[in-house]
Amino acid sequence: MIRYSSLLTRRTTNAIRVSQRYYSQSFDDPDLFRTRALINGKWIKKPDSFPVRNPSTQEIVAKVSDCQLSDYEDAIVGAKAAFDEFRHTSPQERSDMLENLGNLLIENKQDLARLITLENGKPFADALGEVLYSASYFRWFSQEAVRMYGTVIPGPSGNKQMFSIRQPLGVVGIMTPWNFPSAMLARKVAPALATGNTCVVKPASETPLSALVIGWLCQQAGFPPSTCSILPTSKTPEVGKLLCGHDLVKKVTFTGSTRVGRLLMAQCAQDSKIIKKVSMELGGNAPFIIFNDADLDKALNGIIGCKFRQSGQTCVCANRIFVHKDVYDEFATRLVKRMISTFNLGDGFNEKVTHGPLISAAAVEKVSQLVEDAKQKGAEVLAGGKKAEALGPYFYRPTVLSGVNESMDIFHTEVFGPVASLVKFEDTEEVIRMANNTDVGLAGYFYTQDINRAQEIALRMETGMVGINTGAISDAALPFGGIKNSGLGREGSLHGLEDYTELKSIVLQA
Repeated sequence: MIRYSSLLTRRTTNAIRVSQRYYSQSFDDPDLFRTRALINGKWIKKPDSFPVRNPSTQEIVAKVSDCQLSDYEDAIVGAKAAFDEFRHTSPQERSDMLENLGNLLIENKQDLARLITLENGKPFADALGEVLYSASYFRWFSQEAVRMYGTVIPGPSGNKQMFSIRQPLGVVGIMTPWNFPSAMLARKVAPALATGNTCVVKPASETPLSALVIGWLCQQAGFPPSTCSILPTSKTPEVGKLLCGHDLVKKVTFTGSTRVGRLLMAQCAQDSKIIKKVSMELGGNAPFIIFNDADLDKALNGIIGCKFRQSGQTCVCANRIFVHKDVYDEFATRLVKRMISTFNLGDGFNEKVTHGPLISAAAVEKVSQLVEDAKQKGAEVLAGGKKAEALGPYFYRPTVLSGVNESMDIFHTEVFGPVASLVKFEDTEEVIRMANNTDVGLAGYFYTQDINRAQEIALRMETGMVGINTGAISDAALPFGGIKNSGLGREGSLHGLEDYTELKSIVLQA
């Protein structure tokens, strides 16, 4: 097992190679610590590399092969050749491989969670939960692989038969974010492989280790070479443009900001000779409404998980917390009391820590600016409200702001940080107007014990996903995705196969 204290304090003067060897040997299975690129079934050490840092300690934990555009070109060509064979594997064969992969994630969950905490900074317990969540997607789509059903359509006459079938697309270009480096990859790779496609993956440069290990486990699970290449790179804009413009890439899927999503969609349209399928899971600005009849204990638990998970760095985080005036003061007091008594900010390998760092200095600065703007426009800081520089440059104290309103930047901006913005409201019409006053619509939440109100608000809330009396809405069985500028397409669930297939209609005249 890892000795957390020595893992966090060890420093070497001569460097990264020594440090990297140390970390890999601290794992139960050192083979899971991968730093070379996986290109067409081969692990390749590139001449250039880039560092991966632990955001808690700033220590360089690995130097990872830095792939060039030519490497992506090779991987795409290899994936196309592999697709011509892999598409003809039986659904049961693909199901078995995906089930093997899910089982391997669970068998190696401790090491995989260590990788996530090392490069992402989230508490180890949260990282362990992410690994299990990732495994659930491989297991779910192992079952859906054998249920890629078509449709028989009654013909106009007895000697004419009509039916439809689903077929794979080809090479899928996958771009994943740093906040859930394992789960976001699993959510895309699993349906792509389940339907007979092949993948070329560009992981986030901040967190490539969690992606590379899934490539390794794909090999152990029995997937043929070139079905899933994983190429870490520091050249994010250039690679994104290549994937969008390459004619052999039949689909591009991306999770990240709305700004980048728009750019990628434009590149798909302008730079490629073919019309590609795209699916985008983009930004959010989730409303969280607490009505005056809400169970405040449940609402408080929901906020703790939904707002402060991953230190607020999730796309479905509660961003604007609307609290009815009758329970506003009580809820604010209880929230601050809970935070003070239970939150422990620090390094993710410390078993007592509940919340880790933000991912970068830029993330900290963004949160700081949003809080300062809110304060200058009248918001009151009930807790936190400043950097925790004694812990490290990427730490920001979990914060509660009271008196937030629509004049403040924080009302209209996805914070991606540990800031709970409390907004007081008086009636349903007012809060629905404020909740929907945003150009994005990924997730929304509300708490009430009135069943009629629950039905009304769920229908009127302009989001792709709604949580009623719960802040936990992510599940492999549930369609995940948003409306407005939060993207297009759905991931997970039986509908998750649709974005990775073409529907073909067939008419047979006897």
